[in-house]
Amino acid sequence: MASNCPVEESNTPLLENSPSTILPRDQVDHQDQDLVLRFWIESKKLWQIVGPSIFSRLTSYSMIVITQAFAGHLGDLELAAISIAYNVILGFDFGLLLGMASALETLCGQAFGAKKYYMLGVYMQRSWIVLLMCCVLVLPLFLFASSALKFMGQPSNVAELTGVVAIWIIPLHFSFAFVFPLQRFLQSQVKTAVLAWVSFVALVVHVIVNWLFVYGLKLGVVGTAITLSFSWWVLAFGLLGYTVCGRCPLTWTGFSIEAFFGLWEFIKLSATSGLMLCLENWYYRVLILISGNLRNAEIVLDAMSICMTIIGWEMMIPLAFFAGAGVRVANELGAGNGKGAKFATMVSVVTSLVIGIFFWFIIMIFNYKIALIFSSSEPVLKVVDKLTVLLAFTILLNSVQPVLSGVAVGSGWQSYVAYINLACYYLIGVPLGYLFGWGFQQGVMGVWAGMIFAGTGIQTLILAIITIRCDWEKEAERASAHVKKWAGTN
Repeated sequence: MASNCPVEESNTPLLENSPSTILPRDQVDHQDQDLVLRFWIESKKLWQIVGPSIFSRLTSYSMIVITQAFAGHLGDLELAAISIAYNVILGFDFGLLLGMASALETLCGQAFGAKKYYMLGVYMQRSWIVLLMCCVLVLPLFLFASSALKFMGQPSNVAELTGVVAIWIIPLHFSFAFVFPLQRFLQSQVKTAVLAWVSFVALVVHVIVNWLFVYGLKLGVVGTAITLSFSWWVLAFGLLGYTVCGRCPLTWTGFSIEAFFGLWEFIKLSATSGLMLCLENWYYRVLILISGNLRNAEIVLDAMSICMTIIGWEMMIPLAFFAGAGVRVANELGAGNGKGAKFATMVSVVTSLVIGIFFWFIIMIFNYKIALIFSSSEPVLKVVDKLTVLLAFTILLNSVQPVLSGVAVGSGWQSYVAYINLACYYLIGVPLGYLFGWGFQQGVMGVWAGMIFAGTGIQTLILAIITIRCDWEKEAERASAHVKKWAGTN
């Protein structure tokens, strides 16, 4: 999709209505008011998606956080095992399937903007088929987790317990194939309130069942894994029930044989979407794996896992803007409105950045005290305290980067961003992380600083340049052509 946009330069500034200094004062004031009004209108459209999306993502991710908190109070070994299982193994899987499902944000968003409503249901069914096939292909990741972790140098006791947890979260792995496409199907048509309500119900169920399995039935760390799988299937069936029981009459017309046609083209778009987000999501998992090779590995792993969990928790807000920006840009492009897509991009970035600055202050004020949610171990808390500044600046940087990635998804630039992610993260960030961590003897702080500020910082800068230089009117023309192609009307 969008084969030429990242290298084309727009002849218009990002703000179409920026007042010129040579205009009369009353005309400048009028343009300022017009810009404020446009910003307000676009913000309302954006928050219709982002508001419920933040809530649903926070509640869904809180299931993992709650599970990790239960495990953390069982002991340092249990926390390390559950952290690797969720942040590394499940993180790799989560990134892959989430990325592949994000193809729907391009297709469903543009089709909805072009009023090709029936195609949304067909696209979602194709996504189910593709993601289920992918789930089967990556099963070895769970079945041989223990051996793989030992091969990568993880402590034997941590690897063994992680392997046990990995087996018990296989049902959770398959739930992603249904939940992620359902979420994007509903987001694309701004039916986001149901995402919030169903996620809230699943969270309540999760807390109750977690307490029952861990403390009531004394199932320990295995109990936490079982409850997480159970709760995500509650989420899946809730969203599926809403969709197929008549709440989406225009976009869901029943199961269709069309879902089995055009699968190869769909697989290619899903694969590029998956690669784009996987390279990004896996980057943080690599950071945890590298930390496991440092001295005092168990303590370092616990501290890094806590920091990554905090980042992941707060990241649900930028990811909601990722979804909101993707939907708004795709809707405007599908409707042939390039200027509207550009303005939606600006509003999304500015709003998310302001929220990121707020959380930067929160982390700097409370520092290591936030880690008390997950552990009371004094050595772990000391390491977290040293990492607080890096944690705060990572959160600030992540307030912009996911939004720009969402714009890329809404525009169909996934293949370009995949190459950018590969170069910035793995050819620049990882080597610099090793250099700072071992070459300059800075340990986990050096690894993190090298990977985040070099890899993520450069990637964010490149995405910003691409977005600013894009010719949005030509993007709108391409989007209209692609909608016709995928709907089979050309």
